[in-house]
Formats: sequence, structure tokens, C-alpha cells
Amino acid sequence: MKDKRVLYVSSEVLPYLPETEMSSMSFEAARKAHHKGVQTRIFMPRYGVINERRYQLHEVIRLSGMNLIVNDMDMPLIIKVASIPKERMQVYFIDNEEYFKRKGTVKDENSELFSDNDERAIFFAKGVVETVKKLNWAPDIIHVHGWMASLLPLYIKEYYKDDPLFADSKIVTSLYKSDFEGALNSELIDKVKFDNISEEKAEILKEPSHVNIMKSAIENSDGVIQASENLSSELTDFISQQNMPSLDFHPEETFADAYLDFYSNEVLS
Repeated sequence: MKDKRVLYVSSEVLPYLPETEMSSMSFEAARKAHHKGVQTRIFMPRYGVINERRYQLHEVIRLSGMNLIVNDMDMPLIIKVASIPKERMQVYFIDNEEYFKRKGTVKDENSELFSDNDERAIFFAKGVVETVKKLNWAPDIIHVHGWMASLLPLYIKEYYKDDPLFADSKIVTSLYKSDFEGALNSELIDKVKFDNISEEKAEILKEPSHVNIMKSAIENSDGVIQASENLSSELTDFISQQNMPSLDFHPEETFADAYLDFYSNEVLS
């Protein structure tokens, strides 16, 4: 994997958000790859709870300034960047005043999901792709972590399917245990179809539960990883039905190397 390019796209990354299974594994996977000579880029949402001064985030003017259309609305894209201390790894933050300035990640002060999480996920997926296009950085692997990032496989395989930058990119999705109950806004399927994504591909999002959103990501990936030790049986059964490489759960001390082997020997081979 030396000199290969891996794009890590995650809902959560240390040290910018509190330590969770996902934020820790997203960071460690990228750090380990970076130390092995892999070219890495990390993308995450710029939630309002992230302390910009503490982590020295700054706006990248040459990358910012475009508008992304979400459900027929023009939403300005702001790109910020920071370097992870001591690691010399760059993290790109997808930002927008309407979607990400609020002082919460995905839930409000009453622990209710934000009603526009569906649009935030669409904006995040498009924002990542448009920024990578501006960087002209063609990834060999795109590794997705978490449901906020989970529309990215669908958009790359459908909305951006004719973009030459991603013609040879392979998508890997890491699956974590559910971190929300219920479902996102029921209009998600219509907002996805607004982007000319086919009825067939969008159908699974008719009921946008955590499981169904992750099923969409799996369907549009080239490999899947069981990142949590215990996943729902519905997801594990769905994985077993897919004709694609899959990697079982690996504990903290071995997962990073296992991921690199999986990229090289299963996904890219």
C-alpha cells in the first residue's frame, strides 16, 4: 500500500470529537496507514462543537466558495483544514452555516435527531467529492465511517459515476453498531431522487433507518468491514448476501494492519 492514496471520510474523528469507537478507529486507521507510507486525507463535518481556535482550523479560500444544491436549495460550501498534532496529517472539514454551526453533532439538547440530518448527510457527501475534485487528488481507496458519511458510496456510484477522477477508486464501508433509534426525515428518498439517482438505488432509503442507510452504503461499496464487534443480525445477514470482500471484526491491537491487508489483497486485487 506504500504511496497508494486512501481517503478517510468519517462522521467522527479524534481529537476533534470525544473518544468513541468510531472516532478512535477512524483516526487510528488513518494514522497507521500514514506511518506505513500511504498518502492519506481525512474528511469530517465541521460540527459547531469543535473548538476552531484550540485545533487551529482555518478556512481554505481557494477550496471554498462554491454552492452545492440540496433539494433545490443553494447551500454555500466552506472548507476548513487543520493538522493533527504530532502526526503531520491533514484533516478537511466540510462546513456550512445552516447545517453545521449549531452546538450539537446530530442531536439537539433533548437528544432528538435534527430534522435536517438527511440534508446534512447529502451536503457532506457532495462537499467531500467536490473538494477532492478541486484538490485533483484521485484516491485508490475511499474508506467510509459512520452514517453521516454513508450516502457517499451512493453518490459516487450514481451522481458522480461519470467523473474520471473516481473511475478507479474502490469504496470500503466500515459498519458500526447503531447510534440512533428511529429514522431520519422520511423525505430523504425524494431529496436523493432529486439528484437523478434511480428509483431502484433510492428505494432502500424509503424508510431511512440506521440499518437501511447502511444497507445503501454496502450496496454501493466494493468491500465492507465489521468495525464493531456486535452488529445487528439484519446487517450481518445482508453482508453475507453480497458478492463482495468483507472483513470480520478485529480488536484494537490488530485492526489497523488488517485494514491495510484488506485494501491491498481483497479490494484492490
